Amino acid sequence: FVVKGGWITFFLLGLSVVTMALITEHLFSIRRATIVAPEVGERIRELIDKKDYVAAVKHSAEDPSMLGYVVNAGLLEASNGFAAMEGAMEESLDERSARLLRKIEWLSILGAVAPMIGLFGTVFGMIKLFVSIREAGAIPEPGRIADDISIALVTTFWGLLVAIMSLSGWGWFRIRVDALTAECTLAADRLLRVFKPVAGAASSDSA
Repeated sequence: FVVKGGWITFFLLGLSVVTMALITEHLFSIRRATIVAPEVGERIRELIDKKDYVAAVKHSAEDPSMLGYVVNAGLLEASNGFAAMEGAMEESLDERSARLLRKIEWLSILGAVAPMIGLFGTVFGMIKLFVSIREAGAIPEPGRIADDISIALVTTFWGLLVAIMSLSGWGWFRIRVDALTAECTLAADRLLRVFKPVAGAASSDSA
């Protein structure tokens, strides 16, 4: 399953290591604790309830999570009204979400490239088989045929295996990013809802 495929198999094994490294890294970086960070939301809520807005801005700016980034963008636009805060939050959400999607896109690329490399090995093995037949002037020895066919099948095996791992990881992380982004949106909206003007109060002020 390794030696028979030659250098093509070792190249695919390298891609499998890269795939597993990316999946492991994403498991640690794309999770609720690093994106939504409930303890950060609770701390910002406490500061907002105390009307300590300067401390809330500072705390959200220092936090590396998506929630902290989005809330900070909204708080910085507080002087321009709630509509400006909502616009800033939407832009920051789109920015961070796009960054995460670009990050996991490497898994999609590996999933597309690996089967093509496996197919290259398949074609290479079949060419060697036909060359062996031509050189022998007849059907060569079974061992020679087995070696050439092994190249064709083993490389296809590893190409498909890498593709299955990478595309499965890409699909799962894409769903994860969408879910956590939606959760972050709701959490940020709940935190900054206190700045939203009440309809009744707004109409009475205008009157």
